[in-house]
Amino acid sequence: MKTYNAYDNFLAVLDGAARELNLDESDYISLRYPERELKVACPVRMDDGSVKVFEGYRVQHSTVRGPAKGGIRYHQEVDDNEVKALAAWMSIKCAVADIPYGGAKGGVKVDPRELSENELERLTRKFTSLIYPVIGPQKDIPAPDVNTTPQIMGWLMDEYSKYNGSAAPGVVTGKPIEIGGSLGRTEATGRGVMFAARLLMEKLGRSLKGLKVAVQGMGNVGSIAAILLHRKGAVIVGVSDVSGGLYNENGLDMEKIFAHVSQRKLLSELDSVSGRVITNDELLKCDCELLVPAALQNQITADNASDIKAKYIVEGANGPVTTEADEILGQKGVTIVPDILANGGGVIVSYFEWVQNLQSFYWDEDYVNDLLSNKMTKAFNEVWNIAKEHNTTMRLGAYMLAIKRIVSVKKIRNLD
Repeated sequence: MKTYNAYDNFLAVLDGAARELNLDESDYISLRYPERELKVACPVRMDDGSVKVFEGYRVQHSTVRGPAKGGIRYHQEVDDNEVKALAAWMSIKCAVADIPYGGAKGGVKVDPRELSENELERLTRKFTSLIYPVIGPQKDIPAPDVNTTPQIMGWLMDEYSKYNGSAAPGVVTGKPIEIGGSLGRTEATGRGVMFAARLLMEKLGRSLKGLKVAVQGMGNVGSIAAILLHRKGAVIVGVSDVSGGLYNENGLDMEKIFAHVSQRKLLSELDSVSGRVITNDELLKCDCELLVPAALQNQITADNASDIKAKYIVEGANGPVTTEADEILGQKGVTIVPDILANGGGVIVSYFEWVQNLQSFYWDEDYVNDLLSNKMTKAFNEVWNIAKEHNTTMRLGAYMLAIKRIVSVKKIRNLD
């Protein structure tokens, strides 16, 4: 099976969007390279007294439009190319949402399920101490990502604050409410996916009611998106996580499933749900109208794209569809709402959290959700319109919108 380089996928779409905009290479060439890449070694004292060393990364792709912004993931398959791609996508995502950030990403190569809570805390604090020189409320603001939680963000904020000499809640977003987190942040990415699906259906003259939906990945993003789509009237026919999936053409009991996965339990541990057991691969190919890949990147490839039955894809994960798969799906007439638009709810509400931290003034959840809806709607309409104007995909349209904004600021600031 072919190995997919996520950063090569980013470059391919970036170059295509630049060509569509008739840009000179000098206008955008700097976006092909991260501004800064930091690799660190994190020695951690384990509970048994031994010491293990974990590799960590922090990549800042662009700070043209503001401080770098992006999550930190803990996963056993983290590597430098993955983090570079995720950082680059964050630059594009923030520009699409029109929030004053650039893009960054971080990661530690670790399976957090194999660590105790004390070991996880020691790892987080060590990693924070090593990236301390490059992060800060006005430089680079981390956030949760795959396998990282509000508690982990709380440890990061506390460790940074110790080195800083004073409390610095604005250094990280997605932290617990009690130490400056924002209401609505935990649900924001999944809620944004729901908004994107609703907006797509509105553009096509349809409704979410009765729409058959399958969701790959029942972590924070997928589970929130699934339950919110269900509560808007969609029929969730399939869900999956790392342990496998469930399918029922008449709809799954999403309230029961959501209550289960909200306790960080695997689907394979769920009892008595009427639905047949399927694999993740079968989930992607199942009979549905809307597919939400909300797990990891490179899930839909040239190997399985031709078997996708969904008419619409809303990308909850970052980079779930490869460049080759994009072309195959496009030829099949599948409409894709790209990650840099569809899952932008998380970084939008992270921005709201950061603003609240800087002002020391906090908002209620309805206000946060209303602002998120407004931002998502504006971004969706702008991407939809530019894609229609240029007769291209929404992915290329989103990149074109983002590149125009970044290049415009670069020229105003007279940056190379």
